[in-house]
Amino acid sequence: MTLNEKLATIQTKFKSKKSRFNSFGKYNFRSAEDILEATKPFLLELGVSVTINEMLEEIAGLPIMASTATLKDGESEISAVAVVGVDLNQKGMNVPQQFGSASSYAKKYALGNLFLIDDTADSDATNTHGKGNAAKPKLEGAALVKAKAFIKSGGSVDAIKKKYDIPAATLKTL
Repeated sequence: MTLNEKLATIQTKFKSKKSRFNSFGKYNFRSAEDILEATKPFLLELGVSVTINEMLEEIAGLPIMASTATLKDGESEISAVAVVGVDLNQKGMNVPQQFGSASSYAKKYALGNLFLIDDTADSDATNTHGKGNAAKPKLEGAALVKAKAFIKSGGSVDAIKKKYDIPAATLKTL
């Protein structure tokens, strides 16, 4: 089994509950640690490992945290990156907390990019602010690029249809 096939297996079978609750925003979410815990059953089964590396950079005077999540099988590796700015003006946090928050956020999104965790699972995307159920997001932009890679690695269009509203013209390109 190629690394792409192993990744596709994880992407299609991956389950991670939103086991944490934000009492300020009143929503459930999953953390990077939750995602990593959910990948553990696949590690021995598929002979892969997952690592996360972080790099602190400065762009235009702003601190930037870049996290790279990598899946390896001893022969090949596939990585995904997430880049997050560090908010040094975050109220109620000291500097280590500000960097820790950016680190956690970047790790979570790097893992989400690698394992194709639907971005609608994020509270920012699902919060309807009391206006009822949110509709499925349209498949476009970065989500469309991820969907095409998912299909190329063996994923199904039906799995994508469950998470996204796919315009007919876009469906033809898949």
